[in-house]
Amino acid sequence: MSTFGVARAVRGMESLVATEIRRSRIGVVRGLRHREVWFEAAPEADPLRLRTADDVLIAVAVVDGIGQDRAALRRLARAARTVDAGRLVKPGDGLEVSASFVGRRNYTRFEIEDAVGAELARPLRVAYHSRRDGRRPPHDAMAWRVTIEGDQAVIAVRVADRPLHRRAYKTASIRGTLHPPVAAAMAELARLDQAGTVLDPCCGAGTTLIEAAAGAPGVRLLGFDHDPAAVAAAATNARAARRSPAWGVADAGRLPVAAGSADRVLVNPPWGRQVPPRGSLAGGLGPLWREVRRVLAPGGLVVALVHDGIPRGFTVETAVPVSLSGQHPVLAVLRL
Repeated sequence: MSTFGVARAVRGMESLVATEIRRSRIGVVRGLRHREVWFEAAPEADPLRLRTADDVLIAVAVVDGIGQDRAALRRLARAARTVDAGRLVKPGDGLEVSASFVGRRNYTRFEIEDAVGAELARPLRVAYHSRRDGRRPPHDAMAWRVTIEGDQAVIAVRVADRPLHRRAYKTASIRGTLHPPVAAAMAELARLDQAGTVLDPCCGAGTTLIEAAAGAPGVRLLGFDHDPAAVAAAATNARAARRSPAWGVADAGRLPVAAGSADRVLVNPPWGRQVPPRGSLAGGLGPLWREVRRVLAPGGLVVALVHDGIPRGFTVETAVPVSLSGQHPVLAVLRL
């Protein structure tokens, strides 16, 4: 029997998540919505293998006729009463619900959560933990989600103990560390199966190269950062992930790498708000892009998360605008 899955995505990455679902044969994509990919999971497939998705849930009810007025709350509550939640219960401290919607509504996310959560909890005789007033549910509460787009809502339950974007390996962090599904998308876009050496000149906590290693374990991985604390964090995370990139402290504008030696460059440049540029980049990112052009092998690719426009000297192969931490950078695949 197939399962109707909902993969949550960074805004703008829905098509990339759908591509991973198809490529990995996890399932058949049935539709894309705001930050969601709906798919029918293949028998014996493991959706938890998805790396570009923020989270994966099982849809238990799709509810039509959800308007902007408060009657929608009663409709959602009725739908929640029909859910056979008992077959999905796992040990934990009650349940919690997180809700979101697209567009203006005459009700709040907290009203949606409370309307659905109370009905899910009642037949199970477990506590419902509301998020109102900044309250935090227990970490082991069963996690449900309600999303509304247009006049259609989906009620879904998380299949894992935590969201997929919370990677177990990420035990060390620094300011500006990259969101793992975005790093995984960069690795996917880079077509690493055709690469020998992959370089990250601004490696931070190592997320990009660790995600690259997960999809292409045979490539040579080199990561550099101006901050010794970042390099130490990258090494810690790589050990936790059982990956073995080579790390080093270096200025991104003066890399200790031979010209033309990198088949792929994956880079999330410092952009001043979370991580101020240092060293040769303090006056601008020009030295970084000059070094990237120098080290890139003929026919190589650069995959960059750019905040201030496409750098000069490159041809754009693919550009994917995304929404991340309130900002709107572009995932760009570049050639010389």
